[in-house]
Amino acid sequence: MAHLQPLPPETTPELEQDFAIFARILGFVPNSLLTMQRMPGMVRGFGELTRAVMDPQGPVDLGFMRLVAHFASRAAGCQYCEAHSLVAAKIHGISQEKLDAIWEYPDNPLYTEAERVALDFALAAGAVPNAVDAELMERMKAHWSEQAIVQILGAVCLYGFLNRWNDSMATDLEASPLAMGERVLASGGWTGGKHRR
Repeated sequence: MAHLQPLPPETTPELEQDFAIFARILGFVPNSLLTMQRMPGMVRGFGELTRAVMDPQGPVDLGFMRLVAHFASRAAGCQYCEAHSLVAAKIHGISQEKLDAIWEYPDNPLYTEAERVALDFALAAGAVPNAVDAELMERMKAHWSEQAIVQILGAVCLYGFLNRWNDSMATDLEASPLAMGERVLASGGWTGGKHRR
């Protein structure tokens, strides 16, 4: 059970447009932001950073950016964000078949070599202590432009904030991420942990 309960979205009417960003990304306003609205400036700032990192004009596919976020969250151990990122990946064009094969990404033909390297990078960048080394960065440079590397690392860092937020608050999972986690992630040991009501 969450340590602080989410507030109804109408509690802070001036955040309506900020909440709309996340409703487009996930199909709903997440409990994390409904809790965060106790400090409206944080919601606005997080929305601005999200728009910058998940820029549709950037070089990296927005569905794949959510897979990067998933792997960063996996490294951090945030089961809330692991499930959320897969819901967002599907909304942004990643097939259910590819999501269902996420545990097999290192050798599944649905994943390209460039994607495998970026997902390895997300795991290393999301780990504590950080595990990105010169060899991994060279592998990234072989497949991704410098601008793409910056955008990919931006997703890792954006979700680093959410990982700390949601694990510290024990944010309750909503229905669609819970269903996605049970479908895709449970076979790899995902349980929803402290995020189940």
